[in-house]
Amino acid sequence: MDSFSQHPPPTQVPLEDVRKQILQLQADLTAKGVKLSGRVLHICHYLPVVSSLVHGTAKGNLPSPPQTPPSKPAAVEGITIDPEAEPVPLPIAEDPTTSSKWSLSIRQGHAAMTSGIRSLEAPSEQLIVGWTGDIQNTHQPDTTVPLSSITEEDRLALEKSLQTYQPREADPDDERKTTYIPVWVDTKDAHGHYEGYCKETLWPLFHYLLWQDVATEYASADKYWAPYAATNAIFAKRIAEIYTPGDLIWVHDYHLLLVPKLLRQLLPEAVIGLFVHTPWPSSEVFRCLPRRKEILDGMLGANLICFQTYSYQRHFISSCIRVCGYETSSNQKGIDVEGHVAAVNYSPVGIDSARVSRDILRPGIQPKLDALHALYEGKKIIVGRDKLDVVKGVVQKLRAFEKLLQDYPQWIGKVVLIQVTSPALTDSPKLERQVSELVAHINGEYGSLDFIPVHHYHQTIKKDEFYALLSAADLALITPLRDGMNTTSMEFVIAQERTKKSPLILSEFMGISNNMSEALQINPWSLVDVAAAIHRGLTMSSEEKAKRHDKMYEVVNLHTSHSWAATLVKMLLKQMGHENVMARQTPFMEKNRLEECYLKAKKRLFLFDYDGTLTPIVKTPSMAVPSEPTLEALEKLCTDPKNLVYIISGRDGDFLTQHLGHIKGLGMSAEHGGFMRAPGETKWTNFTEVLDMSWLGEVEEIFKYYTERTTGSHIEVKKSSVTWHYRASDPEWGLFQCRQCQDLLENNLSRKRPIEVLVGKKNLEVRPIAINKGEIVKRILYTNPDAEFIFCAGDDKTDEDMFRALILFPEDEPKAILQPPVSVTSLDPKRKFEPVELAILKEAVFTTAVGVSSKRTLASWHVNAPSQIVEHMLGLVNLDSETAEGAKL
Repeated sequence: MDSFSQHPPPTQVPLEDVRKQILQLQADLTAKGVKLSGRVLHICHYLPVVSSLVHGTAKGNLPSPPQTPPSKPAAVEGITIDPEAEPVPLPIAEDPTTSSKWSLSIRQGHAAMTSGIRSLEAPSEQLIVGWTGDIQNTHQPDTTVPLSSITEEDRLALEKSLQTYQPREADPDDERKTTYIPVWVDTKDAHGHYEGYCKETLWPLFHYLLWQDVATEYASADKYWAPYAATNAIFAKRIAEIYTPGDLIWVHDYHLLLVPKLLRQLLPEAVIGLFVHTPWPSSEVFRCLPRRKEILDGMLGANLICFQTYSYQRHFISSCIRVCGYETSSNQKGIDVEGHVAAVNYSPVGIDSARVSRDILRPGIQPKLDALHALYEGKKIIVGRDKLDVVKGVVQKLRAFEKLLQDYPQWIGKVVLIQVTSPALTDSPKLERQVSELVAHINGEYGSLDFIPVHHYHQTIKKDEFYALLSAADLALITPLRDGMNTTSMEFVIAQERTKKSPLILSEFMGISNNMSEALQINPWSLVDVAAAIHRGLTMSSEEKAKRHDKMYEVVNLHTSHSWAATLVKMLLKQMGHENVMARQTPFMEKNRLEECYLKAKKRLFLFDYDGTLTPIVKTPSMAVPSEPTLEALEKLCTDPKNLVYIISGRDGDFLTQHLGHIKGLGMSAEHGGFMRAPGETKWTNFTEVLDMSWLGEVEEIFKYYTERTTGSHIEVKKSSVTWHYRASDPEWGLFQCRQCQDLLENNLSRKRPIEVLVGKKNLEVRPIAINKGEIVKRILYTNPDAEFIFCAGDDKTDEDMFRALILFPEDEPKAILQPPVSVTSLDPKRKFEPVELAILKEAVFTTAVGVSSKRTLASWHVNAPSQIVEHMLGLVNLDSETAEGAKL
């Protein structure tokens, strides 16, 4: 999925169809033998439950000191993703089964996510794993209990209370059983994680601001990195404790971006999804983050990463390519990280439309609606509701309203803007003062004794008041500078179904704008355009209003929180069935087993790739020189007469001779098996002499065409192959050109010539179809059938040929028989070669892939880095020395 791909149209599948697809996927996976536990673990920053300790709370019944008084209510109870969250009520015991030590109540906010999770159908069991939040003290309201004061007995009591807790709400979905699992985080880490790194660094960045743009003092992007990393580690550990094989894991939002990788290390076979609820910025903005690679690598531990919109998905992929140098997978639907493919997709979040429709009918709303109509009789009502956050664009909205009164003076005295701003964690006195001054200016300039154009309420309003306001509106004005899936816009559409079917103005920089195409979409920075859109909305005909409203109403009822949650489960089940996810997890190399087989063997074969195996991958190929430990390991291996050591590389013979030719007894194969130099010899054997190599010129001409159009790329011509490198090019353009060139070669030239096209790491190589590393391995094995130990290591696709050649025991045959390989018969076509029986046993073959355990490979073992290959080799040669010393003693 590169930046040049077309925008796919959003799919609209009814909820019942999605649920049927889930059942079918589950049946298919079960039929394939894939284990499903029936549980879905939803990992959230907060539990949707406020926990209050009733008895004494502290050791010795000492109350905790009060928190620092915040400047806004939201900072007390914890900020939520939902910008329209109501304040957390004082905890009230709601459930008769609640422990006498704990009082549990609903935590407001995250309504769409929680509703979606609870809507998932049986037999699937839903577990919500999240931080407890600050523990409230019922004896002293407005104070919290420090974690250090909560005993182990208290913790167990809360977990027991949560097991039986069910919120009492007028919603049939609440009959479904949801299990709540608390995560205990040190108070300092918890607040450094959330109020610090999340809100001071990540939140501004994801909304196209930098930390210094919102800070009131000197800002450091790394100040709160330690508590962010520590909190993510605590979450990962807690998840691993409750995980059972077959669970689906969904990690939610930017608070926990490191969790997927940490979980991958703890649970290599787990199926992990990550949903990011916030916008994702362009790579040019994201790359400003000092911890950019740590964040991306943490996310890429997931099997599936999902965003609100296609554009966020595209920005993320671009960030991975440009910041980390990763490439998209062969099907262009994910990011390939050393063989582990993280799929990337998008799915918009909606609201619980059925529940909002019920709430609109609450008896307390109609009196408030009548009061609003009476208060603003004869005037058009424009409604806005936002957090007082710089990204919500309240200042720009007020200026646009002033522009309306300037450009369309006929509205003076006939239209009012009711703007509600609820407190936000990133709120600042400067922004609050700016808004207040702007409101006062507009009212002073355009108001009169009997007319106030702007009514600004900086407070959190109750739900009945909110729905009454939405129902009374003649126009909704929602103009954030950046936002995800703003729920107010969807609630407005539901509220208007029974009243005026009024139009909606949306910022084009919102995630929801793609779905709500019938809204009047504007650029909030263009005051003239916003003012014109307001005028158009206020003067729109009833027929056009109804037509636009009906289409938006259909979208809101189709893309609900329920369909979103079901779609996530469906997508993760699809990933479960993907061969990359369900591939055998390659175990880490067992040192003791390796050493045992090594010592027993009378003859041993060592077969190493070079780049990425003995040396790390570098941007400039000529700089990939062997380290001192690598040279030491090779030299010591070659001095043992029991060992036969080969370097089997894609490099040309000159490079290998220059850097490794001085090692006595080292065999080498160059250009992916095209040339070979046996140990102790100086002459290279050319296996391409008997092949048709006339295609080299044609391929080189094609590569020249793409080199001219791809700045930074170059061609490497070898004796048996030709390679186009684009490591120094723009990563996305280089990858796009690589795909175009590959398509041309595979669909035209390779059908007429005996060649194969290989996509490597930032390169495209064309070689003879009969030449590969596997054939050289077979030749070495054929000429050394008495080998009793084989160690073969590689890191990329070309090395899979070696691993494939070493699958010597099909269907668990006790003996290995090797047929004469092409690399032997082609040099002496007149001679008849017979199959040979190999002395090797299955357990003495150590094919080893360098990379993550989830890497799709034919190897039996894995190590994480080239340095570990060298460490193992030094360990073996030192083992020989220790054995010899012991024999002398």
